[in-house]
Amino acid sequence: MFRKKSIPILFLAVPLIFSIFAFIQNENINQKTLYLIGDSTVRNGGEGNLQRGWGNFIQEFFDSTKLFVSNQAMAGRSTRTFVKEGRWEKVLNSLQPGDYVIMQFGHNEGSVPDTTRTGYRGVLRGMGEQTKELTWPDGSKEIVHTYGWYLEKFIKDTKLKGATPIVASMIPRNKFTDGEVDRANQDFGKWARDAARRNGVPFIDLNTIIADQYDTWGPEVVKGLFEKDHTHTNEAGARINAWSVTKGIRGLDNSDLKEYLKKDKPTLFLIGDSTVKNGQGDGAGGLWGWGDFLAPYFDLDKIKIQNHALGGTSSRTFQTYGHWQKVLEKIEPGDYLIMQFGHNDSSPLDDTARARGTIKSAGLEAQNIFNPITKQQETVYSYGQYLRQMILAAKAKGVTPIVCSLIPRNIWKDGEVIRADSDYGLWARQVAEDTNTAFIDLNSLIANEYDSLGENFVKTHYFNDTDHTHTIENGAEINAKIVAKAIKNLSETDLKSFLKD
Repeated sequence: MFRKKSIPILFLAVPLIFSIFAFIQNENINQKTLYLIGDSTVRNGGEGNLQRGWGNFIQEFFDSTKLFVSNQAMAGRSTRTFVKEGRWEKVLNSLQPGDYVIMQFGHNEGSVPDTTRTGYRGVLRGMGEQTKELTWPDGSKEIVHTYGWYLEKFIKDTKLKGATPIVASMIPRNKFTDGEVDRANQDFGKWARDAARRNGVPFIDLNTIIADQYDTWGPEVVKGLFEKDHTHTNEAGARINAWSVTKGIRGLDNSDLKEYLKKDKPTLFLIGDSTVKNGQGDGAGGLWGWGDFLAPYFDLDKIKIQNHALGGTSSRTFQTYGHWQKVLEKIEPGDYLIMQFGHNDSSPLDDTARARGTIKSAGLEAQNIFNPITKQQETVYSYGQYLRQMILAAKAKGVTPIVCSLIPRNIWKDGEVIRADSDYGLWARQVAEDTNTAFIDLNSLIANEYDSLGENFVKTHYFNDTDHTHTIENGAEINAKIVAKAIKNLSETDLKSFLKD
C-alpha cells in the first residue's frame, strides 16, 4: 500500500528536481570563464611549497558570480611543452564563446631546443616561421617552432572558439643591474607584444608594470617578495603581481574583461594607536582619536569607513598580537588603508610592562630578543620595516595604503609644538617614499595649526590637564578635519573622490 502511494509522489518530484537544476543552471548561464595558461610564475605552490604564482590569487579581484578563473598554468612548462603535452588541447575543449584566455610564457623557453633534459622545452627565438625537426629516442618526430609561432597558435585557436585571447609579457625576475631590474623588452617581452599587435588582440605589458614597481622599491625590498630563487615569488610577491595584472586589465581599451573586476563599495580602513581610536571609540574619560570623526567628511553612500586602530599598540605589536592579520583578512581589492603609528614605538624592546618598542630607524635593522611578555624569542625590526611590511601586504591585496606621520603631542618649546621631523615623522616619510606610497605629514600639518592658535588655546581647547598625548573631542575633530583636507590634496590616490563636496 505504501509503495503504490509513493510512486506518484516520486514521479511528481522528478520534474521538480529538474526544474530546480535548470534554475541553478540558468542562474550561472551568463558566467564567463577566464582561463590562465603559463608556467610556474602563474601557477605554483602546493603542500609545503611557499612559492606562489599570481594566478593563485587573481580570482579574489573578480566578481565570482560573473566570472570564474580556471588556472591551467603548469610549473616547468613552455609554450612548446604546453602544446606538446596536450594541455592546450584540454583548455580548447573547455573553451566557450565569450570566455577569455590570458597567456604568459617566457621563463622556460630560453634553452636551445633539443631532446635533452635541458632542451626539451626550448623554442626557436623570435617571431618567424623557421622550424627545427627533432627525432626523439622512440623514433617520433617533433617540429619545433618559434616563441612567436606558439603564441600565435594560442591566439588563433582562441579566436576560432569565439573567446578573447589576451597576451601578457612574463613577470621580471629578481635580477638587478646598476640598481634597476632586468627587463625582457628586447626578447620575450618584445615578441609577446609583437604577437599581440600582429593579431590585433589585447596586450598586458606585465614585465614593465612590475619592473617599474620593483625599480621604485629597490633590491632590498624586492628580495623579500621571492622564495628560494630569483624567479619564483612567495605569497606576497604573487599577490602584488596579481594586482599588477588587474592594473593591466583596467588599462585595456580593446577588452571588456575589466567589467568583471569587483566594483563593490570600497572601504577605508584606519589602523594605528589610541590617537586614531581611543579605547572603544566612545569617548571614555573624555578622550577621542581623530579616526572617530573622519567619516562625516566622506560620502558614505560611496565608501565605508572602519576604524581598527587600537590603543597601546605600536607598529610592531599591532602585527605580532594578530590585529593586523584580522584587518588583512577583511580588506579587499579596491579598498584604502590609512596607517598612523609612532607614539608607542619609542618604548623599550623588551621591558616587562609591554615590550612594544621598535628599532629607531626606517632601515632594515633587526635584533633578536627574549620577549618577557610572550616568553618567546622574537626578532624585532625597525619602525620603518614594520610600516613597510603592512604597506606591501596591503598592496599585494590590491589595496591603496596611505602613511601618516604621528600627530604631535601637547609639548611646547619656545612657543612652538615640538615636532617629530627628525625621528618618527621623518622615518614614516622615508618609508612612504621608498615604497612609492601616498604620505600625509600629519605631524607637521597639525603642529602648524597648533602654532597658529597658540599654546594656551591648544592646551585648554584640545587637551585635558593630565594628558599631553590624547585629545579631547575638540582636538580629535580638528585633527580629523586636517586629515580630510590632506586627503583632498593627495595626487597619488583617488581617495579624494569619495570626499563630500
